[in-house]
Amino acid sequence: MKNITLSADENLIEMARAEARKRKTSLNALFREWLEEIAQRDEALKRADEVIRRMSEFNAGGPFTREEMNER
Repeated sequence: MKNITLSADENLIEMARAEARKRKTSLNALFREWLEEIAQRDEALKRADEVIRRMSEFNAGGPFTREEMNER
């Protein structure tokens, strides 16, 4: 694992440490989780776009009347 050095406002660091304590983890672990989320965001967006594209191809046989839409 590679080490990096960051600079941040002291109050922000203390707030983040408090959150880490609340979650019973370390600030380092929280930061790694955050980096992973950032790194995977693009892939998640691609998957969501694919689901939306596939759903747009679905044809439910409409258009429906208001009564048909409200039938249960």
